[in-house]
Amino acid sequence: MKINFEHNQSAHCENGVVSNLLNYNGLKVSEPMVFGIASGVFFIYIPFVKVNFAPMFSFRPVPGFIFSRVSKRLGFKIKRHKFKSKEKAQQTLDAELSKNNPVGLQVGVYNLTYFPDEYRFHFNAHNLVVYGKDGDDYLISDPVMQEVTTLSSKELEKVRFAKGPFAPNGHIYYPTELPKDIDLKKAITKGIKQAYRHMLAPVPIVGFRGIRFVAKKIRKWPDKIGIKKTNHYLGQLVRMQEEIGTGGGGFRFIFAAFLQEASVIMENPRLAELSKEMTAIGDQWRDFAIDASRLYKNRSRETDAYNKIADKLDAIALAERAFFLDLKKAIK
Repeated sequence: MKINFEHNQSAHCENGVVSNLLNYNGLKVSEPMVFGIASGVFFIYIPFVKVNFAPMFSFRPVPGFIFSRVSKRLGFKIKRHKFKSKEKAQQTLDAELSKNNPVGLQVGVYNLTYFPDEYRFHFNAHNLVVYGKDGDDYLISDPVMQEVTTLSSKELEKVRFAKGPFAPNGHIYYPTELPKDIDLKKAITKGIKQAYRHMLAPVPIVGFRGIRFVAKKIRKWPDKIGIKKTNHYLGQLVRMQEEIGTGGGGFRFIFAAFLQEASVIMENPRLAELSKEMTAIGDQWRDFAIDASRLYKNRSRETDAYNKIADKLDAIALAERAFFLDLKKAIK
């Protein structure tokens, strides 16, 4: 049982799953367009939620929001199922595959056997597509991988029912009732407006304010919680930024690509200019990640290294504030 499904590698798992599922169903929408319409550019610091014994930093909305927002803004419906029973979860998956319906799954990363060891840790917000079954093996299109792969039924069950924060509980989803015509201009406008509202929100742990808040914490952590724990927290920040679903720098590059594409559709050259500015901000995030990784791996020779990387984070926050204020003006 193999569905004629086209695997396209993407920069981010949920964007890629949504784009590939929509493409299969006849609605051609690029990964950057999915990301932008869904207001995927984001930042939040959640100190009271711990992942791998460190505070949670997120550069993305809650898992599932990208698909939900795209469906609402493009006007199609989606079906979702979560399960208590592992048997029922597999039966539902098999039933959809028998109807030639590829489906998206939310899974845990730690037990994905085809992932390199360095990327396998306890993170339950990964997404992939199952597009068929060969004996006891499920055919997997993981959009962050170059080629398709497989998981045995036991391996797939294990990642579908991973424990911990954002436990997937066998989460399965797929689009239904796709429209023949979509209003991309309206969807783009809504996506941009929600993005700048989130990034400019008057909340200390969200958007550019959240980035500044983390910068302040980095200055205090060495004395307050010690160097070892500070480095662990920095490692978590960089991992969430660069390794898990693309993160800070990568998401900024995807949003820049979205603005470039949107500028043509909206006939708004200012969006193309802002695309270049967002690319530059993405470069700043990447530079920050390099410096932070040197520090937590004890490779930095800077005597005041923690304050210096906090300075870089402050500069990013101010650049994002200016960018999203300009974006707000450009879309009116």
